[in-house]
Amino acid sequence: MGESVMESLKAKDYMQTKPITFSAEMMVQAAVEKFLNSHQLGGPVVDSQGHLIGWVSEQDCIAVMLKEAYHCEQVAQVRDVMRKEVLAVGPDTSILDLAEMMMGQKPKIYPVVEEGRLLGVINRHNVMQAIHAQLGTCFVHQARV
Repeated sequence: MGESVMESLKAKDYMQTKPITFSAEMMVQAAVEKFLNSHQLGGPVVDSQGHLIGWVSEQDCIAVMLKEAYHCEQVAQVRDVMRKEVLAVGPDTSILDLAEMMMGQKPKIYPVVEEGRLLGVINRHNVMQAIHAQLGTCFVHQARV
């Protein structure tokens, strides 16, 4: 499998184009409901124009959930728990680069952004799908030779 072929596989071709998203004004409880109804462990926080302004994860919500459960009241908005410093990738980021990033201590899911606007998200599962599809092509080609 040549690196040039792997470099040609791009985030935009394998990203999820309709991820769950959150607004900064949303109550944490509403964000938790979105997490519980999806398979995402984290998601982008966007403004009304679709610009990425943060990231929120299940982990970010847990402490607030405990406090809210203890006091039996909703007290926090997503803006209170979201991370404002977000590692994002562009649509032309190669799958190879993403795989290398994901092997380290970096996140396992990234927002895909162009000019500040959210296009989708790409996670480790999507990257594995891309590599698996490429391996399948290699094996078919080798079988024919």
